[in-house]
Amino acid sequence: MLLVDFTDAVAIAAWRPVNDAVMGGASTSTFAATPGGAAFAGHVSLEHGGGFASVRAGPRAWPTAGARALALVARGDGRRYRLTLRTDDRFDGIQYQAEFAPAADWQTLVLPLAGFVPVFRGRPQPSAVPLEAARIRTLGLLIAARQAGPFRLEVARLEAR
Repeated sequence: MLLVDFTDAVAIAAWRPVNDAVMGGASTSTFAATPGGAAFAGHVSLEHGGGFASVRAGPRAWPTAGARALALVARGDGRRYRLTLRTDDRFDGIQYQAEFAPAADWQTLVLPLAGFVPVFRGRPQPSAVPLEAARIRTLGLLIAARQAGPFRLEVARLEAR
């Protein structure tokens, strides 16, 4: 089931940056159309206690009921990224994250939902309720883990499987 076709300008416009500036950091990011989809790009800064950049789509009902995995068609720059999911409409709170490191060439990365880790503000939350596919409300992309410097992740599609 196709969740996001990143070659669609309307789909890209629904994604917004949320960087460490929300806590006083200096990282920056953009999410813009490319010939093959969209690019999440910018600069991660460790200044002022920062260290992350992200983009996310606003909350909505995604057709994820029954899904066992999410598949992302992407290409990267040698850095580690995370696909993030939220199960409520709040701006802040528990998010479920799965890390991936795409190659420089386009590839399909299959991320089993059972492997998503519940996190609150960068810290694992082992007592959080398990992720339920049918409850996914928000999708996002994140770069963190003190990976300072420029970054670029290109994405073409995101599917529920």
